[in-house]
Amino acid sequence: MKRQSGSFMTIIFACAAMLATAFAGLIAIPPAAQAQGQPLRLVALGDSLSAGYNLPQEAAFPTVLERALKAKGYKVEVTNAGVSGDTSSGGLDRLDWSVPDGTDGVILELGANDMLRGLDPAGTRKNLEAIVERLRARNIPVMLAGMYASRNLGPDYVQKFDAIYPEIAKTHDLVLYPFFLDGIAGDRALNLPDGLHPTAKGVEIIVERILPSVESFLARLSQR
Repeated sequence: MKRQSGSFMTIIFACAAMLATAFAGLIAIPPAAQAQGQPLRLVALGDSLSAGYNLPQEAAFPTVLERALKAKGYKVEVTNAGVSGDTSSGGLDRLDWSVPDGTDGVILELGANDMLRGLDPAGTRKNLEAIVERLRARNIPVMLAGMYASRNLGPDYVQKFDAIYPEIAKTHDLVLYPFFLDGIAGDRALNLPDGLHPTAKGVEIIVERILPSVESFLARLSQR
């Protein structure tokens, strides 16, 4: 009986080891492991909020985001493709040269200037969807950074504009960060004197809040 018992326990431990090995294969690869391969090449395609209006380059959103991701063990390069004053139409027009071949993913942050100019939300939606579809045709995934309309534009405009980003994200199964300026909008201490653009501290808060969504996006990229 002792020999049988010993053999039985040996089989149990062997099976347990096999199950543990199989289970380990299902666990997501930790960020540090990604550093062994090539860096993920991201492009932040946006307007002045991405470009870093009136800020030094090291304080702009793409640079601060890259720094934060590297601090968490990701090997990434985030290119700044932000153009101050750009609309969704402008972003669509320059898409091909702003997002080079070999890009692994795009963080799309456009539409704020459409809203500030009171442009028809239907046009903004059409342009953003065209950007997403053209990038998808190039096999480049997109994460969508949303915007809310200023409430003084009236309830009809607000309703139509605010619906753009969640509906596009749902239609195209995109990672969505609903409001790029979350946590800093309306805070004078975190915005430049114009009240529209974040200070360096404001950018840091934007990155801190958007980081979990970007990590979800990177997880999708690693599964491709």
